[in-house]
Amino acid sequence: MSMSTAHGAAGDTPWLVVGLGNPGPEYARNRHNAGYMVVELLAERMGGRFKAHRARAEVVEGRLAGQRVVLAKPRSYMNESGGPVKGLSDFFKVPVERIIVVHDELDIPFGALRLKQGGGDNGHNGLKSVTRSLGSREYHRVRFGIGRPPGRMDAATYVLRDFSPAERKELPLLVERAADAVEAIIAYGLERAQNQYNAMPA
Repeated sequence: MSMSTAHGAAGDTPWLVVGLGNPGPEYARNRHNAGYMVVELLAERMGGRFKAHRARAEVVEGRLAGQRVVLAKPRSYMNESGGPVKGLSDFFKVPVERIIVVHDELDIPFGALRLKQGGGDNGHNGLKSVTRSLGSREYHRVRFGIGRPPGRMDAATYVLRDFSPAERKELPLLVERAADAVEAIIAYGLERAQNQYNAMPA
């Protein structure tokens, strides 16, 4: 690939793909851990295993869509995700526009994805922390819809509950679709990836 292509490797500057979640088995299947689930699938595709990194994260290095990629799961709790993301971006010398953060999103219905670059945090504590630590909002986001809590359930309670049995049946396909969307951003850029993945799946 020519060095001058818009999304070609700049030298061999990697992409940093961060899945947000909370560490520990008690959180593993929570709605708030959708980001972890997506990067775990990408690691399988890469044939790699997560290893501890000094930036308080677990990482896998490899290639996706023909480009160098670092996958990461912060080992801090959600509201302190920014420290590990900043540490990894410094360590691997990744500019903010080559960072993709995968996270759960209350304002999007379950089953839908939204891809974007920049914007606010919508009250998401993980994004708040990442934006604060990077000093920029201009990273890419793959927003994994989890929908709003039923009735009067508090949002903070809802995100820390496991996906429902009905949702769990669909979850593997949705995680796969989100992983495909990450690869699409890396392969041919945000705009084309948005056209493909921002519509509701048929």
